[in-house]
Amino acid sequence: MIPLLMVTSRVAEIDGTATQIIQGYDATTLNTDPNMELIFGELKPLSALFTSAIRRMKAKSEAQTLDEEREEKMDGWYYLLLAFSHHPDAEIRNAAHTLLAIFDNYGMQIKSESYTAESSLLNSMLADYANPDLTASIALIPQGDVYLAALQQAQTNFENNRLSFEEAQAEEGTLENASALKKQVVDVINKKLVSYLNVMAGINDGTYGPYARTVAEIIATNNEVVRRRRSGGEDEEDEPANPPAQPS
Repeated sequence: MIPLLMVTSRVAEIDGTATQIIQGYDATTLNTDPNMELIFGELKPLSALFTSAIRRMKAKSEAQTLDEEREEKMDGWYYLLLAFSHHPDAEIRNAAHTLLAIFDNYGMQIKSESYTAESSLLNSMLADYANPDLTASIALIPQGDVYLAALQQAQTNFENNRLSFEEAQAEEGTLENASALKKQVVDVINKKLVSYLNVMAGINDGTYGPYARTVAEIIATNNEVVRRRRSGGEDEEDEPANPPAQPS
């Protein structure tokens, strides 16, 4: 008997399992069975949508992570300048005040802006700091050039991911999310494919048995991973909460 695919499997596991099941089917001659064709006529497009939804989820999650990283570097730069604005050495103190005044033109509130607005403001601030007139002031702040370079790199990393995020954001309103599609994929596999194969393999093992055993192995392997994770105390789901929608 083919086991049921565990619904507590992670989205990537369901995606991989569905892909293997489809590839296994395509390698058989079971497309002569109209019922199998009906099942896979439903499963294949669902699987494609599911894979696309996972890519969107990943792109949005990466954008959120990269945004948090650049904001962390922004905090580091600000607090470095704030600390040295109280330095006993007047030259260092004045340099810090000069650089801090530029930061204050933008303020920490830029972190609450949309991704687009935050990028625009941060790029503008970094351009201000790139003014040759400020080179000497930056050099006076211990590790100032290192902190500023780290902020620039974090911003570059976010911008490099920007296209993937914008594409994911644009599609999000018109396509189903990964969680909803995961349930649909599992339902087709468990309620239709597994049920049908279990019956047909019992009736005609020569025709259906080999593929039924392949599906059983694919699902059993996935389920074992889920059981091991559960016994190890890990969270059963890896679907991150969707980050707050960010206006372009």
